[in-house]
Amino acid sequence: MVGGGEGAYIGGIHRFAARLDNHFDLIAGAFDVDAERGRDFASKNFIDRDRSYGDYVEMIAREQARGDRIDIVAICTPNHTHFPIAKAFLEAGFDVICEKPMTTTIEDAIALHELAQTTGRFLGITYTYSGYPMVHEARAMVARGDLGAVRVVQVEYPLEWMATGIELQGNQQAAWRTDPKKNGRGGSIGDIGTHAYHLAGFVTGLKAEAVAADLATFVEGRALDDNAHVMIRYEGGARGLLWSSQVAIGQSNGLRLRVFGEKASLIWHQEQPNELIFTRLFGAPETIKRGREDLTDGAGVRTRTPPGHPEGYIEAFTNLYSGFAAIVRARDEGRTVGPFGEGIPTSYDGLKGVAFVDAVVDSHERHNGGWLPLQFA
Repeated sequence: MVGGGEGAYIGGIHRFAARLDNHFDLIAGAFDVDAERGRDFASKNFIDRDRSYGDYVEMIAREQARGDRIDIVAICTPNHTHFPIAKAFLEAGFDVICEKPMTTTIEDAIALHELAQTTGRFLGITYTYSGYPMVHEARAMVARGDLGAVRVVQVEYPLEWMATGIELQGNQQAAWRTDPKKNGRGGSIGDIGTHAYHLAGFVTGLKAEAVAADLATFVEGRALDDNAHVMIRYEGGARGLLWSSQVAIGQSNGLRLRVFGEKASLIWHQEQPNELIFTRLFGAPETIKRGREDLTDGAGVRTRTPPGHPEGYIEAFTNLYSGFAAIVRARDEGRTVGPFGEGIPTSYDGLKGVAFVDAVVDSHERHNGGWLPLQFA
């Protein structure tokens, strides 16, 4: 692991997820910019101090020289560091798991995707919400035509945590997310809007053709957007609407997807992740619950507990890690990837996310909210 040390929220999530299904052991890392603090963190987490490195450059050099070198690295650092770290590990022959966004510029995203292709190394991106069982069930329902042709896609991701200028009050997580040099061009649209965008495309299978965006910054002095409204035109004529907000008071983690087809609709809400609401034309809403025996394999293999026992965010993240493991093992053993490895976000998904943010910001800043085509979809 690079980053993710003492006090880093996302590092702990990665460690839980990596361990839960017994596919990974954490054995080395460059956990902190302060090498000694990183070594103390390693000791607390049962990692040999001599495999806690001062930085990722040292980590690559020393791990390459070992007979028991690491297989894969998880990058849990701020956005602006993703590209150089991932590039160095891929070039050194290591597989990579990277936090989103994959990079902060479209040029770096293209280069990193192409590098993963040419080296043959795996590059997985943690679009967490595609790990939920009922998201996979929704994807299967759309694909087999339960909704008919998709007409309208509405996805929103509202949060309240940055409704005030907490970046000026010592909150380090907010500080780098509001710094264009560290976060990239998009504020709320880059941090959470990309999750919403990926979720909508993952479930519907639709390719976005163009976007028109209105970005706002409500907290005075903030350098990046904290609210975004984006209209999306999809291939085939479907229309989409995406809202991301870091200033939506009362919203803890309100990611919600609604898909309306010609025959039926479905709704999935991240805060009630074990249920889908499915409604046929002129019919009553039906609640489809995780754990039912009649669900598809995509949902079934990602379910661990019996019906009525909730599963949530950690399990969804674990499903990504288990998918990463399935893909790497299938590649190394020369066999077909099973259902756990299907629909796993990789470098092209990361590239699409960066291209989306780029087009959204360009639409708002350079084209007065007008329509712009997407370079990658």
